[in-house]
Amino acid sequence: MSLPASFFARPITHRALHDRKAGRVENSIKSIKAAIDAGYGIEIDVQLTSDGHAMVFHDDQLDRLTSESGAVRDRARAELEAIPLKDDAGTIPSLETVLALVDGQVPLLIEIKDQDGAMGPNVGALEKATCVALDGYKGDVALMSFNPHAVAACAKLAPKVPRGIVTSSYEAQFWPDLPDQVRNTLREIPDYDRVGACFISHEASDLDRPRVAGLKAQGAHILCWTIRSAKQEADARRIVDNVTFEGYLA
Repeated sequence: MSLPASFFARPITHRALHDRKAGRVENSIKSIKAAIDAGYGIEIDVQLTSDGHAMVFHDDQLDRLTSESGAVRDRARAELEAIPLKDDAGTIPSLETVLALVDGQVPLLIEIKDQDGAMGPNVGALEKATCVALDGYKGDVALMSFNPHAVAACAKLAPKVPRGIVTSSYEAQFWPDLPDQVRNTLREIPDYDRVGACFISHEASDLDRPRVAGLKAQGAHILCWTIRSAKQEADARRIVDNVTFEGYLA
C-alpha cells in the first residue's frame, strides 16, 4: 500500500485553503472550494457527533469557531450542520458533504482527531463513521491520526485506504494533558509497522529526528505540518515528500 501520486503533485492545504479575513475559515466549504479551484490537495479534520457521524471540524469544542459552546460530540449531526461558522457564510459540514463536493478532483487527507483523550485505545466510533462515509468514494484519499490506535482501527475497517500516523516532537509545553510516558513513547513512532502505515506527517520543526530519516530509508513517505512560509517550505523539502501549508500560497 502506498499514497497515490496525486498526494505529491501539489502542496496540501492545512484545513483547506482558509483565510479568515477573506471569509473562509478552516475546514469550511468555502475553504475547500478555494483549495479545489487552486488545484491544491486538501487536509481536513473530523470529529464525532452524538449520533455517530463524522463532521469536518478541528476542535473538540465549538467555542473557537462558532458562537456556540460545548463539545462537538454532545451534538447530533443535524444540529451541528445548522451551526454557523464565525467569519464564514457557511455552517459545520459533514464528511459526506465534503466528499460529495471534492468528488476526486484533488487528493483528500483526513485526520481523525483523538477521541480517547490520552492517545489510548478507547477509539472506534469515529473511525467507523469515517470509513462508512468513505465507502464507495472513488477519489484519492488517505487517513491519519496522532493516535496509533485510531490508525489501527482504520486498518481493520478500511484496509485498502492508505493510512499514516501524524507525528510530533511531543514537547511537554504543547501536550500538557499527555503523561510523560505517553509522550516519550509516541515521540519515537513505535507503531508505524504495527498499524500498517505507509506515511507519516511529522512536525516541521522536528524533521531532523533520526527516526524520521530511518522511516524514510525504510520506504515511508514523509509529509509534514504545518508550513507557513516559502522559507520553511524550502527547508522542509530537503527531507519531505510534500508539505501541508497555511497562511501563504505554497
